Amino acid sequence: MTQRKPRRGYFTSAVNCRCPRCREGKLFVNGVSISMKKNLQMNTRCKVCNQPTELEVGFYYGTSYVSYALTVFLSVVSLVLWGLTIGISVNDNSVFYWLGVNAFLLILLQPWLMRISRSLWISWFVKYDPDWQEHQPEDVSERLNKDQANNW
Repeated sequence: MTQRKPRRGYFTSAVNCRCPRCREGKLFVNGVSISMKKNLQMNTRCKVCNQPTELEVGFYYGTSYVSYALTVFLSVVSLVLWGLTIGISVNDNSVFYWLGVNAFLLILLQPWLMRISRSLWISWFVKYDPDWQEHQPEDVSERLNKDQANNW
């Protein structure tokens, strides 16, 4: 009897920035960093299942919408928590304090939000394959232009 590794769920693999096809390989070369160049540097292919991470030129432009939705969600959550704990009022300027705290929180989380947005975006286009060992990843070479790679 062969021992199989427990498989990660969709949410866990997306938050941990794992390959959406095998849910094991890491999407990014480096850990979360303040340096934008290091933070967004992705492996060209998954080290485990060989899935390409750049599916076509400009593929990751759509992540701006995902990042926007995540920041709106986090802002609403922080507003609700602020309102329940401190209260919201224009008279005592608490709404302005919340705006400052929220802006600071979003700036701190920006490197993570950019990575999670990419992870979510690719996971919507590359489906999980529990039997990835028996199947080759989809060939996307005709959609790539090597001169335009990493041109964002």
